[in-house]
Amino acid sequence: MSLVVRGRALVYGDKIDTDVIIPAKYLVYTDPKLLGEHAMEGIDPEFPKKASPGVVLVAGKAFGIGSSREQAAIALKGAGVRAVIAESFARIFYRNAINVGLPVLQVGGIREAVAEGDELEVRIEDGEVRNLTRGVTIRTNPLRGLPLEILKKGGLLEYVRGV
Repeated sequence: MSLVVRGRALVYGDKIDTDVIIPAKYLVYTDPKLLGEHAMEGIDPEFPKKASPGVVLVAGKAFGIGSSREQAAIALKGAGVRAVIAESFARIFYRNAINVGLPVLQVGGIREAVAEGDELEVRIEDGEVRNLTRGVTIRTNPLRGLPLEILKKGGLLEYVRGV
């Protein structure tokens, strides 16, 4: 099974921290849908509405810096984010995203190649982001090994259940 994700791009900047992704006051909740209703509200109150049809979040450097809360990745997924493509990730967010089944791909120069609203096709296993609006393909290192297998199963819990 190949891991391919399609969606309209929502584009954000550098150093989006986990407090921005999901504010601490919502950490008492566990429901992904409820967390998704508050995702990114500090910088984009309309984010849940924009993300609900299913989107690809595109960001700059150091996406997911800050605390190690896995609720950040859960909130994005609950809001409708199908994948996160960034120039670079905080290591713990990157791993949390994989563990909850949210595809992530590090792609240098992605913000210059994508504009808000562009239709993207992300091929995690091939390390490709196809900007279908502009007719451009950006290549990077593909995800391989155990992280890819975890994503294919839908997250770490599903992976462990199937082993």
